[in-house]
Amino acid sequence: MSARASRLPYLQRDDLGDEGRALWDSITESRGAGLVSDGHLVGPFNAFVHAPDVGARLADLGAALRFRTSVDRRLIELAIITVGAHWKAEFEWWAHARMAREHGVPDAVVDAIGAGETPALESEDDRAVYHLAHQLARAGRLDEATYRAAQDRLGDRGIVELVSLCGYYTLVSFVLNSFQVPLPAGVEERWPDANGPDANVTGGKP
Repeated sequence: MSARASRLPYLQRDDLGDEGRALWDSITESRGAGLVSDGHLVGPFNAFVHAPDVGARLADLGAALRFRTSVDRRLIELAIITVGAHWKAEFEWWAHARMAREHGVPDAVVDAIGAGETPALESEDDRAVYHLAHQLARAGRLDEATYRAAQDRLGDRGIVELVSLCGYYTLVSFVLNSFQVPLPAGVEERWPDANGPDANVTGGKP
């Protein structure tokens, strides 16, 4: 069970100025009132309202990438959980593993990705999207074979959308991990060792 507390204080709607309240309303209207818990926004959205000028643009980009692209929702969720698992972003995994299952990603595939294993994928679309997301998360670039496989399945528009989606959910992972955004009460962490006091964070001291 997650025992972490967010590094950022939780803001309620009444704490915000006009810009922050407008962003709050936009987030809850586009994603649903379930994003409010104990009077504050959950997931990355509490961070967004701390910096509403930036947060409004991030929220709008996220909505466009999830709901207004040419890429099938199943493939979108497959890419999101691949990125989230790479960064061990607990809230992202908790939210999107469920959505991936709901949109047709098999349980065995979700479980394999969460375990850091290469999933057995039956369709060419799924393989192309998984390998693109996995390679981007690990290397920040695509080799020619991976690029061409995704382009063949999704076209130029789709591959731009998918690469952008992977970048956006990398950013979301950074927000969740940097501010130690906790899971809902009673939810077990998928990677508890990644977030403990002895977690190995490389890169040296500032």
